[in-house]
Amino acid sequence: MGALLKEESTITAKGQTTVPKSVRQALGVDYGGRIAFFVDEHRRVYVQKAEVEETADPVIDRFLEFLAQDMAKNPEKSVQPFPKALLDRAVALTAGMTVDLDAEIEGDVSI
Repeated sequence: MGALLKEESTITAKGQTTVPKSVRQALGVDYGGRIAFFVDEHRRVYVQKAEVEETADPVIDRFLEFLAQDMAKNPEKSVQPFPKALLDRAVALTAGMTVDLDAEIEGDVSI
């Protein structure tokens, strides 16, 4: 098999490693993304982007149902504005900060 990309990474004492940026880009994964490892009979390891399985959490589902019912029963109390003092404090603490949520993460990311 001809390799399109070869990168090396060190395994830490805790068994962790950094997935190099070029590999993350090739797999289409980013911070928080999941990858799957496959080992064949010749001890070759393959890595691919993991399929995300939607799993229901019964506790969260019941809590969300409770919230929906409560919001339907008490619409006047369901959504309320932030207190002005809290909003003013948040604005003051974040003054001058800019965040681009779509910006690519630079460098290696440890997962």
